[in-house]
Amino acid sequence: MKIVVIGGTGLIGSKLVARLSEAGHQAVPAAPSTGVNTLTGEGVHEVLQDANVVVDVSNSPSFADDDVMNFFRTSTANLLEAAAAAGVGHYVALSVVGTDRLPESGYLRAKAAQEELITGSGLPYSLVHATQFFEFAGGIADSANVDGEVRLPDAGVQPIAADEVAPAVGRAAVGAPLNGTVEVAGPEVFGMDQWIRTVLAARSDPRTVVTDPLARYFGAVLGPESLLPGSGAQLAQTSLSEWLARQ
Repeated sequence: MKIVVIGGTGLIGSKLVARLSEAGHQAVPAAPSTGVNTLTGEGVHEVLQDANVVVDVSNSPSFADDDVMNFFRTSTANLLEAAAAAGVGHYVALSVVGTDRLPESGYLRAKAAQEELITGSGLPYSLVHATQFFEFAGGIADSANVDGEVRLPDAGVQPIAADEVAPAVGRAAVGAPLNGTVEVAGPEVFGMDQWIRTVLAARSDPRTVVTDPLARYFGAVLGPESLLPGSGAQLAQTSLSEWLARQ
């Protein structure tokens, strides 16, 4: 199959392109660096010609509320229009567990808008909802830094290695359209504060993690299970300690 991976040079996209290529598919990485810009539409129609599947694992370069909403609305609309014109038979997108539960988060509002465009497009689709990646721990700590302290809630998280997100997206891409959502998550549940504290300690980062139930996560106050998957989620195998040992 010809599978076009939007965001195919990024963290998940590059791993996905490699896995699909190893499996014998024609996996095409699409990104501004390859001449495909989903915001402007440059190269989008061309890259989707003869594609069987398009997989969107791209992300906004800015997480400011207006910027991220504009990115996902504009790029998704451009992709859907081009995919329909090219006769693409399956549209796959990577999203976030809990997207529909946290409308006060500008980022998750934008992801919800992206999903609404996809599900309302009439194209066969699959949505892959993943929990937070282990690789995001440093960025989460930086975003929660207040006067030298990292202030985070103890809300539950079930983080996953990027190396196991890519195969989950790949399985969706080569399978029949779900016209629905599948969730993927790591094997362990932590408090967000506990997770980040563990990672910082492993990296000899001297910052103190302070548990603050009202600390916001991308603009949202989290409930205990806001970011946790449901009982039917596909669970990965790599534990946090195993992932840290490989770094």
